Amino acid sequence: MDFVLRCRASSRGRGLDVMFPIWEHHSVRIIKQSTLAKFAAANPKAKPAIVRWVKLVRAAGWASMNEIQTTVPGAVVLNGERARFEIAGCNFRLIVAFAFKHQIALIKFIGTHAAYDKIDAMTVAMC
Repeated sequence: MDFVLRCRASSRGRGLDVMFPIWEHHSVRIIKQSTLAKFAAANPKAKPAIVRWVKLVRAAGWASMNEIQTTVPGAVVLNGERARFEIAGCNFRLIVAFAFKHQIALIKFIGTHAAYDKIDAMTVAMC
């Protein structure tokens, strides 16, 4: 109880995230979320869809690519760790590598279909 009280006192309005130790919090970490933020700033049409995708992924807690496909039927599994998502009505493509054991999603690419056609989805790393 002392831990929760200390966290509440130090939370400074940041919500429930600080009330629970990381090992009890099942939220997925999105690495290089700044890549998404920069893309949304440059492409305002994509911003609402990116925000929805981030909320979905943080809450999902996926353990496999099969779970991703069940939750997001339009997702395309590229290999055991990478998946491609269609963003903003299929106007943009997002490639993400997942480390399911550690609940990490690493942004590898976000761009237009034309930009996607110029990259190798299996090796690209925008970061």
